[in-house]
Amino acid sequence: MNSNKQTFTITFKGEEIEVEKGANLRSAIINQNLSVHNDKSSYLNCQGLGTCGTCAVEIKGSTNRPNKVEIWRMGFPPHSEENGLRLACQVKVQGDIQVKKHDGFWGQLVPDSTLEK
Repeated sequence: MNSNKQTFTITFKGEEIEVEKGANLRSAIINQNLSVHNDKSSYLNCQGLGTCGTCAVEIKGSTNRPNKVEIWRMGFPPHSEENGLRLACQVKVQGDIQVKKHDGFWGQLVPDSTLEK
């Protein structure tokens, strides 16, 4: 892998989004008229502050480590640290990534719905 690469691809809902290294995942997806929210959570969310948990997604690829805000929010229901989901609003893209949004208001992990490993 070329460590000098400065643009990466986000694959989300069959779309490929080119972003600069360090781009915020939630913003990049929203800028393409896509959404990391399900149903009414598109309207009822914290606007990227990391407090509501509705932008939780499954990610395969290189990103920053979870920060304190994300660790705090993912530590209580319906999420848990063990589910491996990330808050799109707190993720910085560090490489090519695949993103999957699960069903439900919170996008919580449902058995047998993970990205293929």
